[in-house]
Amino acid sequence: MATVSDIEDTAHAIEAAAVMRLLPARPRLLALGEPTHGEDTLLDLRNELFRQLVEQEGYRTIAIESDCMMGLVVDDYVTAGTGTLDEVMEHGISHGWGTSAANRELVRWMRAYNDGRPAPERLRFAGFDGPLEITGAASPRQALTALHGYLSTRVDADLLPCTAETLDRLLGIDDRWTNPAAMMDPAQSVGQSAEAGQLRLLADDLVALLDEQMPHLITADSRDDWDRARLYGRTATGLLRYHHWMADTSPVRMTRLVSVRDQMMAHNLLAVAARGPALVHAHNSHLQREKSTMRMGGMPLEWWSAGALVSAQLGEEYAFVATALGTIRHQGVDTPSPDTVEGLLYALPEDRCVVDAPRLATALGDTRPAPRVSPWFGYSPLDPASLANSDGIVFVKDVPQS
Repeated sequence: MATVSDIEDTAHAIEAAAVMRLLPARPRLLALGEPTHGEDTLLDLRNELFRQLVEQEGYRTIAIESDCMMGLVVDDYVTAGTGTLDEVMEHGISHGWGTSAANRELVRWMRAYNDGRPAPERLRFAGFDGPLEITGAASPRQALTALHGYLSTRVDADLLPCTAETLDRLLGIDDRWTNPAAMMDPAQSVGQSAEAGQLRLLADDLVALLDEQMPHLITADSRDDWDRARLYGRTATGLLRYHHWMADTSPVRMTRLVSVRDQMMAHNLLAVAARGPALVHAHNSHLQREKSTMRMGGMPLEWWSAGALVSAQLGEEYAFVATALGTIRHQGVDTPSPDTVEGLLYALPEDRCVVDAPRLATALGDTRPAPRVSPWFGYSPLDPASLANSDGIVFVKDVPQS
């Protein structure tokens, strides 16, 4: 087993320069993971690190694990000052995370950074999750109607596969789509109804028409409008696919649902990357290069994470730094055992540090640390076997209650 002195050689203070030294070159997507949600201590650290990376390394988009459609509200605010900060935090960030003081500070700082800057130098914001929650998914109405509306004002009406009235009739009331009972009972989902099947075909035709008309559309409008239309298309087809599997009764139902979610995330991240260098923040499990695993309803699930999908396409243009922690005592997560990765890092004198993960894996040699077992379902410890697949580890010794 490696000694503390061996590990100290791989650890440095948490700052942008220390992170960049871990990498052969500036990646197009630099992803910072977290092992638990809802802790402002970790989000404050993210804010400071991302601020340094923006100012020192020229990153121009910050993407977080939040609803991609709601994220447009935040992007309008930070780039153009549309709306108020209060409104943006209420309507622009999903999963209830708009109430986070650290998330509010991130959005406030991005707006202040952009104030007075020319458009090419402004920071952009993106949510890259689908419009999904644990209990279900949004109606595809917003994305579908926005895509149809975009096309209907820019291409010949005869080219459209349907009218807005047809979409409205097939969609029906939104409560049919958002029924939380569908997560536990597939029979409650409308995702495999005749109307849903027609909507999937129409959504595919609308996206195809968008692609076919690209030369005209990107010259007739701004690139931002085109990018948003592409987002509407990705979201509409992704949501309809998600609802389809929500209605499924086979043993692979839950695997397909989590796979579709991470696929939607990956598509959104690739679109962000196409726009320029971006910083990404989400749970470690969504950003790691290996398969993600979890148990749901007593069933083991395994699927490719968004990070794995993006890394397979971008190669060294994608970098992933995981966050690990020692304690979250207010959640019952106490001092880690010394034979775990977190225990080895906890023995370091620093309260916070950046660790070279591949070098740490080499220092450990054939002696693999024991996996840490969390007493709280909301925290996911590092998998010792995945060390070499991360570019680095941000370690926080103790996380106090926010």
